[in-house]
Amino acid sequence: MSKSLSLTEQLAKHLMRPVDDATRARARLHLLDWLGCVAGARGSEVAKVVRTSGLDASRHCWWLGGLLEMDDVHRGALLHPGPVIWGPVFEAALDVDASLGAALDGAVRGYEAMIATGLTLDAHHYSHYHNTATAGPFGSAAAVGTIYRLAPKLLAGALGNAGSTTGGLWQMRNENGMTKPWHICSAARQGFFAAFMAKAGLTGTVSILEGPQGLYAATCKKPKPMEFPKRWRIWDVSFKPWGACRHAHPAIDAALELQELLGKLDGEILVETYADAIAFCDNPHPKTPQQAKFSLQHALAVVATSGVPTLADFEPAAIKKLARARAKVKVRECKDITARYPEHYGARVVCCQQTVELIDTLGDPERPMSETQIIDKAHSLMTWGGLSKKQADKAVKLALEGDDPAAIHKMLGKWLA
Repeated sequence: MSKSLSLTEQLAKHLMRPVDDATRARARLHLLDWLGCVAGARGSEVAKVVRTSGLDASRHCWWLGGLLEMDDVHRGALLHPGPVIWGPVFEAALDVDASLGAALDGAVRGYEAMIATGLTLDAHHYSHYHNTATAGPFGSAAAVGTIYRLAPKLLAGALGNAGSTTGGLWQMRNENGMTKPWHICSAARQGFFAAFMAKAGLTGTVSILEGPQGLYAATCKKPKPMEFPKRWRIWDVSFKPWGACRHAHPAIDAALELQELLGKLDGEILVETYADAIAFCDNPHPKTPQQAKFSLQHALAVVATSGVPTLADFEPAAIKKLARARAKVKVRECKDITARYPEHYGARVVCCQQTVELIDTLGDPERPMSETQIIDKAHSLMTWGGLSKKQADKAVKLALEGDDPAAIHKMLGKWLA
């Protein structure tokens, strides 16, 4: 690709290639996964706030896809594409009466742009900024812009405008607020509006990433080069089987295998994992469900006492019940596991002089969840959110077999009314 073009111009050109049938089918699984996450969060405090806010009901789903910590994730880019991409995709598809096939193609391109941008952000950026919030507007703008059939020049400008005010600070991790869904909704809205205005002819700053006063100069020490592979990156996105921070999943997975080996995790448990898992999830005394989802100690206490984690295991009753079990879990960084990160999220769990180490975890491309497991996860989330089996079956059918964005949009409206 020509280096005379800016990075957003190169990215816009990269997004113009066709989406194949297999990749479109893969996107349907991510759509179903997102629908499950939205449905599962229907009864959340954030959902209640959004319902009473007077906001356009069509955008209520933009707030909910990441709330349960079960949203899809790209390991290398350290971000969650689904919650940012899908809401804007359906609004754009309805705006221009696009087919679900066109909407799926837009989503694939949105995932691509978001991940391509996120992969260039360095460790310094991630230490302060929420990559989902930083790279998300690029993904939303790309998804919406390609559904609108923007020419590459206008799409590059939309990406530039989306990026010109991007970013979300990690300070939210230190306080018990609702800032994380605000980040996700803001990223979705920002990208959508950038593409919407580009459709009307609004131009943008095409060197927003690499320019002397651009995103890299402001927030990175050693940004990585942007790459443009032939294979769509949605294939590299992981599904999350359990409702906890992805950084806790390798330890959960290893603990489950060790429990199967031993029959029971009895006594002290040692978790060795990578540095970011410790930074994000070393919390022996969680007080809220959100804190429990970001606690290695709580996650391992759940496995030791109950086995496979459920959403109920991170609720207040379980947090109180598992205090003693959490005290038996110790965590520490392991340099060799950190060295494989972020390409691989791994962990080593030791109990009763037995050890299980995993390099990748369930749901990663190397250890994929089956279509049946993804459907079962969606059903479980929808049940948690109060939907009937009939409603869940309908959602599965619309996502995996349908071709009508309006039907999915209407279904979401009923769920979130």
